Amino acid sequence: MGHKPQQGLLGWFKRRGRTLVIAIPFWWLMVFFLIPFAVVFKISFAEAIIARPPYSQLFTFAENGVVQIKLVIANYGYLLEDSLYISAYWSSIKIAFVSTLITLLVAYPMAYYIARSPLRRRNVLLMLIILPFWTSFLLRVYAWIGILKTNGIINNVLMWLGITNEPFVMMQTDFAVYVAIVYTYLPFMVLPLFTNLVKLDQSLLEASNDLGANSLTTFFKITLPLSVPGIIAGSMLVFIPVVGEFVIPALLGGPDTLMIGKVLWNEFFSNRDWPVASAVAIVMLVLLVIPIMLLRNAQNASHEEGA
Repeated sequence: MGHKPQQGLLGWFKRRGRTLVIAIPFWWLMVFFLIPFAVVFKISFAEAIIARPPYSQLFTFAENGVVQIKLVIANYGYLLEDSLYISAYWSSIKIAFVSTLITLLVAYPMAYYIARSPLRRRNVLLMLIILPFWTSFLLRVYAWIGILKTNGIINNVLMWLGITNEPFVMMQTDFAVYVAIVYTYLPFMVLPLFTNLVKLDQSLLEASNDLGANSLTTFFKITLPLSVPGIIAGSMLVFIPVVGEFVIPALLGGPDTLMIGKVLWNEFFSNRDWPVASAVAIVMLVLLVIPIMLLRNAQNASHEEGA
């Protein structure tokens, strides 16, 4: 008889377990994503004014109890009129796409080698991949300034070896931005690829070899197609944050390196035009969410056809 309350409590947890597990990430997204998104979305329909906060209120209450709603849609129209924003969106997507492609080309051999390494060596290699996260992101970016600047490590070594008589200009260029982005986001590509490749069924590779396929054919016919989910996951983890990257272009890029993160910073803090800045952020989010949703739908459709 004394165990019944305990069993009833355990049964309640079993019945409500899924709800409790889902509730934590649900409320996390609600508090830290949906509510801030709603605030930014509301500000994007306001009007910039000299006040604190520097935007008008959407809802005003008259003395007779009438609620007036004032929506300024011109903030979104302004993004189409000024070529600066279109150029910034296009430049951000281009830099993010090229950076993601380079990161994939660098990360895939690394992930493949780690997945094929013995367990003891594998743990050490994974630790080396994760180790940069133990230091500040800003410090790692500043370190590249010392490496790439005119009198930096690379130029000093090249001139000491006699390869060049004059230092190469690498700072304040797109090259420096790409190098820093690939270095910074490389673990985000390596880890999903490693997780996918380490679970690869070895019997498929053995069967391919038994049927006379060489290593290159086996890779392109079996390993690469089966690693597509890891490629997609890693590419998303790199592409999405790089589109809104601000620190790396600001510190390493030149005046021609235009990205939407820098435009957002200028609108919020230099121009104090919060409504236009909010509209820029909302459009950027839509440009990212729609392709991701289409990609997920295509993946789900392919899985259903395969099943």
